Amino acid sequence: MEKSPELLAPAGTLQSLRYAFAYGADAVYAGQPRYSLRVRNNEFSLENIKTGIDYAHARGKKFFLASNLLPHDNKVKTYLRDIEPIIACSPDALIMSDPGLIMLVRERWPDLPIHLSVQANTLNSAAVKFWQSIGLTRIILSRELSLKEIETIRQECPDMELEVFVHGALCIAFSGRCLLSGYFNHRDANQGACTNACRWQYKTHTAQQDVSGDVVLIEEANRPDELMPMYEDEHGTYIMNSKDLRAIEHVQKLLEIGIDSLKIEGRTKSYFYTARTTQIYHQAIVNAQAGKTFDNNLLEALDGLSNRGYTEGFYRRHPPQQRQNYDCGASTSSKQRFVGDILRSEENMLEIEVKNKFSVGDTLTLLRPEGDCRFILETMEDLQGNAISVAPGSGHVVRIKAPQNISAEFALLLADIKETSAIKEIPAKDLTTCSC
Repeated sequence: MEKSPELLAPAGTLQSLRYAFAYGADAVYAGQPRYSLRVRNNEFSLENIKTGIDYAHARGKKFFLASNLLPHDNKVKTYLRDIEPIIACSPDALIMSDPGLIMLVRERWPDLPIHLSVQANTLNSAAVKFWQSIGLTRIILSRELSLKEIETIRQECPDMELEVFVHGALCIAFSGRCLLSGYFNHRDANQGACTNACRWQYKTHTAQQDVSGDVVLIEEANRPDELMPMYEDEHGTYIMNSKDLRAIEHVQKLLEIGIDSLKIEGRTKSYFYTARTTQIYHQAIVNAQAGKTFDNNLLEALDGLSNRGYTEGFYRRHPPQQRQNYDCGASTSSKQRFVGDILRSEENMLEIEVKNKFSVGDTLTLLRPEGDCRFILETMEDLQGNAISVAPGSGHVVRIKAPQNISAEFALLLADIKETSAIKEIPAKDLTTCSC
C-alpha cells in the first residue's frame, strides 16, 4: 500500500479551518494579509493565527503559514519584525517564494521548516536539489508539470517532500505571476491583491489592420467605452478565463508516484467549499489506498460546487481549447447548492440558518463529517412552530425534521438543483439514505 499523503486544505477564515479539520484535512494553510498572496477576505491577524495554530495542534493537525509574496524593499524592511511574533506561535512551516526573505528566515530561525511556494515555479529536479541544498524541507511543484514530469522529479529527488495542487482556480499566467490586475486596477497579484482580471467579460470591437494582422479593441463589461487594443483571431469573450483545476481522478497515480501532500486551492472561498472539497478528496485518498477503482460519483459531487468548468490542467497535456472557458466567467453549479447552516439539533429537529432558497419537496443532503444523509424534505416550520413550505433565502431561520437522531456539529445542508418537477413524485422512503 502506498504511503498516505497529507491532505492540505485552504483556510481563509478560522471557520474554514475548523471545517477543514472536521472533514478530513491533515493540515491547513493560511497567511498574514501583508505577506501572503491573499490580502482580500483574509481575517488572519496575529491573534487569529495563534488561535488557528493552537486549534490545529490540539487535534494533532498542522498549520502552515503562507508568507509567499514577491516583496518590494518596503516589505523586506518590516518582514522580520512582523513575522517574529508569529514564529513564537510555532507554525509547522512557512510557505515562501522570495530568495531574500528565505535567506533572512534561515539566518534568524535555522531550524524552522520552509516550504517553497508554487509561486517560485519549480519545474525540474535540479531546482528541487538547489532548494534542498540550502535547507528547505518541501517543494510545492509548479502547476505546469505533467504526471510524467512529476514522477521524474520524484525519482531524482527521493528524499525531498513534494506537494502538488489537485483542485482550485488556475492562473492564466505561470502559477500566479500575472500583471493584468496590476495593469488594469493597480492591485498587484504578486502582492496578494489580485482582482482576477483574467476572468472578466470582454466585448470585442473591430479596428484597423496593420502589419501584425487584425487589431481588436476590447471593452471590459464594467468599463463601457474604454476600448483597449489587442491582437486576436477568434473567441473574444472570456478570453483569459481558465477552467478550474480538478485532478481527483489522478489521486491514485499521485499516491503511486509518492507525492507527500495534495493541496486544495481556495482561501477566499467559503467554509462550505472547504468542507466539501476536503471531504471528497479525503474519500478519494481512502479509496485509492484501499485499492478501489476510481469512483465517478466523486466527479459528480465536485460538480455540485460552484465552478467555471473543470480541467485536469497540465497533468495529461490536454489541448488548450479543452482547458479554456470561452463562454462564461461566472461560477456555476449544475448539481447542488449550499442552502443552510445547521445551528443546533434538538429532539430530532434541526434549526437551519438559511443561505439559499429551498422548499418542501426538495431533495436535500445533510453533509456531515461522519457521513452524508440524503432525503426528501416533507415538512418545515418557522421558529414559532408554524408550518411553512419555503425557506426564502439568506436572513431566515427555519426548522426541519432530521432524517434520524444525529449530531449537527459541522453539518451543512445542500439541495439538489431540479431539472424537472418529477423529483416530488419519488417516494421519500426510496430516497432517504444515510452513510454514517
